[in-house]
Amino acid sequence: MSQKTSFATRMLIDGKLLEGERSMPVRDPATGETIADVGAASQGQAEAAIQAAKRAQPGWEALGWEKRKEFLLAFADAFRARADELAEVMVREQGKPKQEAIGEVAYTEAYIRHFAGLTIPIETIKEDREGSIKVYRKALGVVVGICPWNFPLVTPTAKLAAALMTGNTFVLKPAPTTPICALMLGELALHIFPAGVVNVIVDANDLGEFLTSHPDVAVVSFTGSTATGRKVMANGAARLKRLILELGGNDAAIVLKDVDVPNASQKIYNAAFYNAGQGCMLIKRVYAEGEIYDELCECLAELARKAVVGNGLDEGTQMGPLQNTAQFEKARHFLNVAHRDGRVVAGGTFSAGAGYFVAPTVVRDIEDGSELVDQEQFSPILPVVRIKSAEDGLVRANRSDYGLCGSIWTKDVSRARKLASQMQTGTVWINQHVNFGPHIPFGGAKQSGIGVEWGQLGLTELTQVTVINEAPQG
Repeated sequence: MSQKTSFATRMLIDGKLLEGERSMPVRDPATGETIADVGAASQGQAEAAIQAAKRAQPGWEALGWEKRKEFLLAFADAFRARADELAEVMVREQGKPKQEAIGEVAYTEAYIRHFAGLTIPIETIKEDREGSIKVYRKALGVVVGICPWNFPLVTPTAKLAAALMTGNTFVLKPAPTTPICALMLGELALHIFPAGVVNVIVDANDLGEFLTSHPDVAVVSFTGSTATGRKVMANGAARLKRLILELGGNDAAIVLKDVDVPNASQKIYNAAFYNAGQGCMLIKRVYAEGEIYDELCECLAELARKAVVGNGLDEGTQMGPLQNTAQFEKARHFLNVAHRDGRVVAGGTFSAGAGYFVAPTVVRDIEDGSELVDQEQFSPILPVVRIKSAEDGLVRANRSDYGLCGSIWTKDVSRARKLASQMQTGTVWINQHVNFGPHIPFGGAKQSGIGVEWGQLGLTELTQVTVINEAPQG
């Protein structure tokens, strides 16, 4: 750590930085050492955060779009001023290489500024002598954002910015293993927003049911596993709570025989092993036509063999550790599956000492039906399956219960578009993967979630429609 960097440890509740009623260690996944003890909320403190947000919401909404925009832009400026510090803290608590952390910080600022520039105009359906019909959008109330550990800044901040811009107030609960970045957001928000508009609490994964079933919470925006998403949905059912659930994905890349294999391999590798494979929209399985199968497997394997794995703070590191013990143990299981069900042509090993390091692993001669192909591994382990045709690959890709993202790789763009239209996912890329931004709606199909985040569509998810249907007096 540089001398100027310090770890935030206090929560933001009702405009005050508060110690938790208990403490919780945060560990560096590259070394295993405890880097900070942060405050964790009691149920009483979580209740206080919700009530503060509820009190603040009417006044915040009443400010209007332009005034709320000013607050968001001031928040973006404050965020930029601490960008270097945020990136370094992210490496220490999440593990990703410094360059990836710098990229996430830049993206996060872009998300804030993008949402600050959005509005939802009044829609006029009818306006004549016989009357008017107009559609208005207004805030829903208190939004709770529950976030995972893989992207500890951009995910929570995108939820926060969209919620605030639409006139809602916000309670953020980050993952217990990566709370420090979120607590730093709380420090920034303290000096920008009115008390209660933004609240940040931390837990040990024990306050989720309380938050998601609370009668004063209007919306739950959750990013995480499908299994937990089902629990969130059940908790909100009693009050028909609004839900935005961005859940698991087992994203497939279908690679056709006409591709430039070396060029496509580099892009596929990057989209599979970024952030050590810990991303919902990353490539989790590759389906490649037989004519290019051997060459593609070898190109991917060669990239994996050359990758520099290490501490994210070290110069030249290309891939850091997995983030936490549970994910490391899951990866170790999938490595055993890889050796059992396929042929490992790169990697296949994990560290025996401190740090949750897994070598980038490429597995060939594996089939659907293996856990490694059918389930989301969320690790740097990539199965490559041989297919007979594009249509065969499409059937296999669509067989999954998940439907978050996918991609088609071919020189025949017309054919790619036809295949893309039949892929059962919320996003399909052609000759690319993981091309996203705050202006592009993002959501899943099937068991990968409900609702949409980002873009104008994502903004409307956080609002209540009110239709005012007016007749002339007489």
